[in-house]
Amino acid sequence: MNYRSPISPGVSWYEASVAERPSYPPLEGDIRADVAIVGGGYTGLSAALRLADQGTKAVLIDAHRFGDGASGRNGGQLGTGQRAWPTELEGDLGLERSRALFQIAEDAKSELLAMADDHGFDIDYRPGQISAVHKKRWIKGYRNHTEAMAERYDYPHLAFLDREQTAAAIGSERYHASIRDVGTGHIHPLKLVVGLAAAAKRSGAKLYENTPALDIAAENGGIAIRTERGVVHASRCLVATNAHGDAFDAEPVSPRHIMPIRSFVGTTSALPDDNAILPAGEAVDDSRFMVRYFRKTPDNRLMFGGREAYSAKTPNDIAGHIRRQIGEIFPALSKTDIDHVWGGSVGITLPRLPFVRTIMPGVTSIGGFSGHGVMMATHTGRLWADAVTGHRDDLDLLKDLDIPPFPGGTALRKPLLFLAMTWYAMLDRL
Repeated sequence: MNYRSPISPGVSWYEASVAERPSYPPLEGDIRADVAIVGGGYTGLSAALRLADQGTKAVLIDAHRFGDGASGRNGGQLGTGQRAWPTELEGDLGLERSRALFQIAEDAKSELLAMADDHGFDIDYRPGQISAVHKKRWIKGYRNHTEAMAERYDYPHLAFLDREQTAAAIGSERYHASIRDVGTGHIHPLKLVVGLAAAAKRSGAKLYENTPALDIAAENGGIAIRTERGVVHASRCLVATNAHGDAFDAEPVSPRHIMPIRSFVGTTSALPDDNAILPAGEAVDDSRFMVRYFRKTPDNRLMFGGREAYSAKTPNDIAGHIRRQIGEIFPALSKTDIDHVWGGSVGITLPRLPFVRTIMPGVTSIGGFSGHGVMMATHTGRLWADAVTGHRDDLDLLKDLDIPPFPGGTALRKPLLFLAMTWYAMLDRL
């Protein structure tokens, strides 16, 4: 496959392995709809599908191809809860709100799998996730978290694994302990994008790729979105550009609250059939602030993410850096071939909670899932669609979250974040 994304480096294993990735035309001329959506990732596509299923006329435009952003290039792990552990959120939000946010995330999990099943597309779901401890002093916290989730959040799917059990589960002696989560799993993220888009189109949504939004303005009680070759007229609008909001000058609010971070992933050549890595097929994330995450692909490669950057410039020798990180955890793979390497931008917020806000009359912006977007971005798009059509009001809990702007505004936030991330990277090594 020769296609290369103009916004993300490298051809991913996902692009090489997906059987078909249909393209959609650019918008030509003016079009009217009940709802307009800017951004064709999980949030926008799931909103378009949900609206169309409910008989609402939806038009979605994206500046590039669907899946060129993080939605088509991420690690594929669903996780459990929000980005921060529920037990961590209790201090700021209280137990009741923390439990409510956890339930939204649980609904996100179940509804994602049900939606794919209902609309008849495969996302290669595989169960199981392991959260591994890379520092001895954090073992007690992981053990306590396992107990608290069962007692206070009615989540009995976690099991604490000691060092020996962890080594057997991961196939590495690198970690001191871990938590096994049998209530979640991992997917092929680009298949989710392809499936959402195809289902939305079948349901009647109008989808357009390679159609940058140049301006959003109020118009006769509604919204007008100007593009290079036409205008979308609608009563309501969802801005779902997430980590790519910086390139969207018509909407300056979200970029002050959502910071793009570049993350890089690689896959090895196929491993021997008798290898001891992840024998149960689970995905792994570890306890570093600069988290490392990995899993095996269906064709028996190790997919590994961990290289991050805080500028638009692509780092040199991504493959070499990822190979070194792999070698730290799996020494036998220290010289392995890296067959695919790619990157993408992840949208984060300061509290690592979603940003949901009305940014002008009739226009809502959603993003900032902070590495937890596979299920939460998909679900939040559905929640917004249901709020528009009056079917449920769960989105209010996310709207009420305090998501402060990054200090220094858009000019200084990246240098300040770089200093903070450098500090945390040093702490990860101590």
